[in-house]
Amino acid sequence: METESEPYVRLASLRQLHQVMADMNTARSLADTLQTVADGVVTALGYELACVNLVRPDGDLVVAAFAGNPAAEALITGRVGSRDSWDRRLAMGEQWGDLVFIPHTEGWVLDDDDVPQWYTDGPAPRFEDEWHPSDRLFAPMYAPGAQGGPRGELIGVLSVDRPRNGRRPGAWGREALQMYAFQAAIAISNARLRSNMQRALVRLEREQQALRASEESFRQAFEYAPSGMAIAEMGGDQHGRILRTNDALCRLLGRPASAMRRYSFSDLVHPEDIGTLLRTSAEGGRAELRLGRRDGTYVWVSLRNSVVADTADGPRFLLTHVEDIEERKRRELQLAHRASHDSLTGLPNSAELRSRLAARLCRRPTTAHAAADAYDSFDTADTGFSHAAAFDANGHGFAVGQGADGYDAFDHHVHTVAPEGDRDDGTKGLAVLFCDLDGFKSINDRFGHNAGDAVLIEVARRLSNGVRDGDTVARLGGDEFVILADGLGRADAQDLAVRLRNEIIQPIRAEGRAVRVGASFGIGWAHCGMTADEVLKSADERMYVEKRSRPKQHRRAG
Repeated sequence: METESEPYVRLASLRQLHQVMADMNTARSLADTLQTVADGVVTALGYELACVNLVRPDGDLVVAAFAGNPAAEALITGRVGSRDSWDRRLAMGEQWGDLVFIPHTEGWVLDDDDVPQWYTDGPAPRFEDEWHPSDRLFAPMYAPGAQGGPRGELIGVLSVDRPRNGRRPGAWGREALQMYAFQAAIAISNARLRSNMQRALVRLEREQQALRASEESFRQAFEYAPSGMAIAEMGGDQHGRILRTNDALCRLLGRPASAMRRYSFSDLVHPEDIGTLLRTSAEGGRAELRLGRRDGTYVWVSLRNSVVADTADGPRFLLTHVEDIEERKRRELQLAHRASHDSLTGLPNSAELRSRLAARLCRRPTTAHAAADAYDSFDTADTGFSHAAAFDANGHGFAVGQGADGYDAFDHHVHTVAPEGDRDDGTKGLAVLFCDLDGFKSINDRFGHNAGDAVLIEVARRLSNGVRDGDTVARLGGDEFVILADGLGRADAQDLAVRLRNEIIQPIRAEGRAVRVGASFGIGWAHCGMTADEVLKSADERMYVEKRSRPKQHRRAG
């Protein structure tokens, strides 16, 4: 029967238990919570020893906290017991609600398992409910179920020993320990959540710091890069619109950053390079093209795009690197110009002349005789033919049907034609004027090569000024020049030769003195079926005929 003072003892114990539970839920860390749980068993529930065995991620249980005996604490704290051994302990013995009691009479079977424990001994109990040192009492702690549902997974086990009153706990003591284990499970679960959240927050902060550092590194690399950088939209209605540029690109194009955001690269690229830009934007990669400056000029750049993609949404924008290659392009053009132009006069050289001439000629003859032959080969009565003749606007024939020497009927080549005979029949053709200077050798001999070079430079200038835009003036070498003039009739070519000769014979200042040279012109005509060398040889021969036809004393102007 309950004594008069027992309710007051229980009330004091409940108050102390309430305080311990409050301490459990205000501990700063998981380790503090576990130690508070162990200490609370000793201070509030009347046991001399308490041990918190915590389930690890691998399922085994580790002694995470101990209270009541420093020697035992040093002996077993941190040691691990296998889950199988713990499951065997919790399945045997007497079930006191959620508690498990294994009396000393049965506990000997557990002496050889791997669960960490302390060993005590003593005399046999003197009365029925006396506590024996080898008795074991466990309070499993389960994670709270969702919304009051079934209990969750096992998160740990409380081991208690040595009740201070020396008796096995009665109904109230069992209920108090079971309630305490339930609240301890909640406190440990909350502490774990807080610990995981704190670790996640620390990890997130570190990631954000790394991201901020990466963004700052990118910003500095972008802003202070020695070459141009830009970020442009990719996809959608604003595809290609420039979002951001660095100072180097703004300086290169002479445009402020605020103005650059109004453009896309397609607005700035040279019209001839728009196709190259579109291919580069679509595929990524590199291209060389021209971008417009604010002053209306264009600068050659090497443009390299990187497609920056989002794994979820696909490509998002283009990171464009723009490098100024104007100087390199200028050197390339200079090298190409030197390879195709005379170093002294700057005129196209012999190789360039032959290239331009050959580009106008095909292998199919277009003379009147060849046209007649082609016409004769076409039999209107025969429906089967392999090379019928067709005629261009000037009446010159070429073969229909593809062959090694001709163009097929769908070829748009316009045949180069030449006037026939010595009279002007109205035909306009490609005139080839071969010019040889008269009296030039004597200038070299008398005044030196510097004077001769000055004469050649001035003759080249006068010839270039005396022809139309689109005509070619070339230097073959020495004192020989060639003029290609398209769309001339026979009389037009003769007039051109006379005008150029009259220009050349005017006095030339060379090395501080005035000198004169004459010029002999031979007029040849280029037409399809001839090679470039044959055309030049024909004009050369006519030049020598013209030179020999004039008296020697008249070949020089003086």
